[in-house]
Amino acid sequence: MKIAVLFGGSSEERDVSIASAAQIIPALRGLGHEVLAVDTAVGQLTADAERALLTSGVGLKPPSASSLAKMQDSALALTTSAPDMRAVEVVFLALHGGAGEDGRIQAVLDLAGLAYTGSNHIASATAMDKDLSKRLFRDAGVPTADWLMAPVSLEEVQAALAWPVVVKPNKQGSTVGLSIVRGPSDLEAAIRLAQRFDDEVMIERFVPGRELTVGILDGEALPVGEIVTSGEVFDYAAKYQRGGAREIFPAALEPAASARIQELALRAHRALKLGVYSRIDFRMDAAGGLWCLEANSLPGMTATSLLPQAARVVGIEFPALCERICRAALRNRRR
Repeated sequence: MKIAVLFGGSSEERDVSIASAAQIIPALRGLGHEVLAVDTAVGQLTADAERALLTSGVGLKPPSASSLAKMQDSALALTTSAPDMRAVEVVFLALHGGAGEDGRIQAVLDLAGLAYTGSNHIASATAMDKDLSKRLFRDAGVPTADWLMAPVSLEEVQAALAWPVVVKPNKQGSTVGLSIVRGPSDLEAAIRLAQRFDDEVMIERFVPGRELTVGILDGEALPVGEIVTSGEVFDYAAKYQRGGAREIFPAALEPAASARIQELALRAHRALKLGVYSRIDFRMDAAGGLWCLEANSLPGMTATSLLPQAARVVGIEFPALCERICRAALRNRRR
């Protein structure tokens, strides 16, 4: 196959996207496919630029606003400086956050009639909008923690949620801009931080407990994984720095509990009408209650990311997973 891998871009998750592409591209080439590397902020990369960029790694923090601003004038450069996309059989979206995951680039590819991995533009936009996702989760019978959308008064937060609460941008990933607020005095600052990344801010009841995740592939739930961190949330540094977290696949759960969380993950995936693959994240409280945190329409795709780890448990190695996702995109486009 001739495959264009789209990655990078100008979202706060640019480095994460580059890390995914750095492993997807050689995995697909190793299977004999012709792969073009396209950074949506700058266009198709030369061999030298590709080598330099794809070995850069993920920093302790997201890229700065100033560095991202320099790229935004050329964002979605595939429209001007990418290869002739008509010759590409499938586009592998290794993008995370921003225009790469919120449905905008999916809409462009739909208009161009190109097959691409992940979910369609409507499902992608729905999954990115946490407020809308949580409403659909509840309609589908998937438990999710109570929440409010800013602006809210301290009295409203106290009455509806109590302390502590999680404050986060409504349309962001990788816990960018997220804070745990333990009392009224810190709420305003947390909202201001979240507003740096999105005009809409969610205030959500904090659920202490175990962090669990379920990958979905071809309509089936993969084995449940557990993320163990030293902090209270699986934050940006814990996700992308070596030793930041311990990830256990499969999670140490009773069979009935595993089956229940897999059922809820499938229900959440279907409620948002997501595509061939996704990842659904949960918290399990001390009483065993399950609370859906969010759905990821384009989850991280390095060989050690959560979805590939779950796939490996059932015998799907990383290169085969990447190829399977591409072939599913082609199959779905032909329908």
